[in-house]
Amino acid sequence: MKNKTKSKKKSWQKYISLIVFMLMGAVLGYALVAYADSFGTASPFIGLFLWLMLFVAFFVHIIVHEAGHLIFGLLSGYKFSSFRIFNFMWVKENEKTVFKRLKIAGMAGQCLMSPPDIVNGSFPVVLFNLGGVIMNIAASLVFLVLVFAFKSWAYVSLALLVFVLVGFVSALMNGIPMNTGDVNNDGYNAFSLSGNTAAMRSFWVQLKVNEKLTKGVRVKDMPAEWFEAPDDEAMKNGMAAVMGVFAANRLMDEQKFEEADSLMAHILEIDSGITPLHRNLTLCDRAYVEMIGENRKAVLDELLTKELLVFIKKMKKFPTVLRTEYVYSLLVLKDVNKAEKIKKLFDKVALTYPYPQDIQSERELMEIAEKKAV
Repeated sequence: MKNKTKSKKKSWQKYISLIVFMLMGAVLGYALVAYADSFGTASPFIGLFLWLMLFVAFFVHIIVHEAGHLIFGLLSGYKFSSFRIFNFMWVKENEKTVFKRLKIAGMAGQCLMSPPDIVNGSFPVVLFNLGGVIMNIAASLVFLVLVFAFKSWAYVSLALLVFVLVGFVSALMNGIPMNTGDVNNDGYNAFSLSGNTAAMRSFWVQLKVNEKLTKGVRVKDMPAEWFEAPDDEAMKNGMAAVMGVFAANRLMDEQKFEEADSLMAHILEIDSGITPLHRNLTLCDRAYVEMIGENRKAVLDELLTKELLVFIKKMKKFPTVLRTEYVYSLLVLKDVNKAEKIKKLFDKVALTYPYPQDIQSERELMEIAEKKAV
């Protein structure tokens, strides 16, 4: 029943996405007909021009979107922590903003901020979460005005129309509550926080954990009360479900592997709002615990699903994924040469990874596997 429900949700989301992009295509098709006479002999190149403008507009609206989170976050009393576009990331580190590299599957950008204190069980969350959507809409309205202002310049007007459409598509895809790719979108986050004190506290803790990470604090050294796993009913909320994952992450950092594995197995079994990103990273951790423990092939085959293997390829430069592949090569394949190549890549990634204390934790886990291989 649980899988059927999730499948229905995915189908509904696919239909929404399909409708939105079909509408965008219809408007562009109409625009091409309307501008046809203005293109003249250059019309064979209009397709290439449109693809180029779509790429540029997509990039611009990612920046606009994340800037929206930043602006409305500051207006709501938040403080800057990090700003990422694709894998380029700027992090506030010891009162200085430094450049780092981080790529997360399913997320073209991300703005993280330190939240204001909780007062009477709540703090401002709506404007921060929907700030990107608001900015995409505002920018699109500006571009729409410019479409008509430059109507006599066909290419400029058409380019601006593309910017309008991409902006509204971005607003819809981020504003309509749903899971997009490996993460929940802004609309889902804002909706899940509405009237839910536990979810709101979870969101606050997530941002505080990130703030501590930028200050070089390891998960195991953060306040223990931040890492209490919610009950099964609370875990149905996607925002609250993250706390269960965080609780398991802390146990992994403390190297309490049996407790961590028991909690992770439970999280993966129950009907929860855990995102595909966290689900797959949790599977990586479970596979690690199995490999340094009994190392049973049947159990590993069950954990290393096709979905997880696809995820590993997408996240091939993420420390947890690299650690998992390294240990697999070392303890399962017993291929020392392959393990060394993965370790070299890990070392390279570590140089620009934004959270050095996470790298330290991962290295310790790798060292445990190395001792096991001797």
